[in-house]
Amino acid sequence: MSAALEPEVAATAVQPLLSVRGLQVHYPVRTGLLRRTAGAVRAVDGVDLDVPRGTTYGLVGESGCGKSTLGRAVLRLTEPTAGSVVVAGTDLLSLGPEALRRERRRLQMVFQDPLASLDPRQSVESALTEPMAVHGLPGGPRAHRARVRELLDRVGLPAAAAGRYPHEFSGGQRQRVGIARALVLEPDLLVADEPVSALDVSVQAQVLVLLEELQRELGLTYLVIAHDLAVVKHVSSTVGVMYLGGIVEEGPSAPLYARPLHPYTRALLSAAPVPDPVAEERRERIVLTGDLPSPADPPSGCRFRTRCPWVQPTRCADERPALRTVAGHRAEQRVACHWAEDIESGRLPARGAA
Repeated sequence: MSAALEPEVAATAVQPLLSVRGLQVHYPVRTGLLRRTAGAVRAVDGVDLDVPRGTTYGLVGESGCGKSTLGRAVLRLTEPTAGSVVVAGTDLLSLGPEALRRERRRLQMVFQDPLASLDPRQSVESALTEPMAVHGLPGGPRAHRARVRELLDRVGLPAAAAGRYPHEFSGGQRQRVGIARALVLEPDLLVADEPVSALDVSVQAQVLVLLEELQRELGLTYLVIAHDLAVVKHVSSTVGVMYLGGIVEEGPSAPLYARPLHPYTRALLSAAPVPDPVAEERRERIVLTGDLPSPADPPSGCRFRTRCPWVQPTRCADERPALRTVAGHRAEQRVACHWAEDIESGRLPARGAA
């Protein structure tokens, strides 16, 4: 499998298809008989990202960090609280219901659980032809049925699958149906939320190869959300690491995995197994202490400071770090840490280190 789903592209040289600025998704916390608002769960709290056309942006983080909420907010399946989501020059948050419905033809999603995302009472043909009818695609029923069979062949399913129902397929086949449904309207942007996490390992590889082939043939742009570091590494040219509602590190896949800058990224990579016993024995291990803070009451300053082995009594609690470039690294690799240079150079030892 190739190291990315697309040719190497300099993000700064390509106009982004998707541009997100200051995106927030806050859920109000209500208490008492009068249901007064006592606070908010900050599921997504000020995210910026760009995805150039024809590339793949991989979003990784532990459960509860807000990455799935971010993916749904990009498509307005979850309504953002603030910010902007611009797709090919159109701000989705400024659109009314009818304009958004028309725009959704260009934006589709592949869900984590293919069985839950498919209507058990609809055959595959019905599930795939319905979007074409809703959006008024040219051609009658015969042309739509031909389109369904073309898509089934493209995702590796036989034409006979059109007459079957979701429960008659395996997990991998259902995900192929989900991908075909996402492609039926010929979208520009595909948001894939944990597209292989519910599948067997052997089937995961097949689905990832299929996504690679579809991107190459159709020029698709992907936002891939996953907690599996290996999946994100193989499918993405750009990786964003998310923690407690914000992106703490972002950069090209290979440099970020080779020289991670943020303590959280370093901890995630140190927890991933390495298929080399000697390297596994010698590599650095970073064990995080404490629990993930509540997004309803996030820590002041750096959100990661309550678990960070390199936390300092100054700045960490007072100032939330912004994404910035670090000297000696590619301009595209940015980190939200006040002490990234000192941590990488070893000038700042971890707590408990000699």
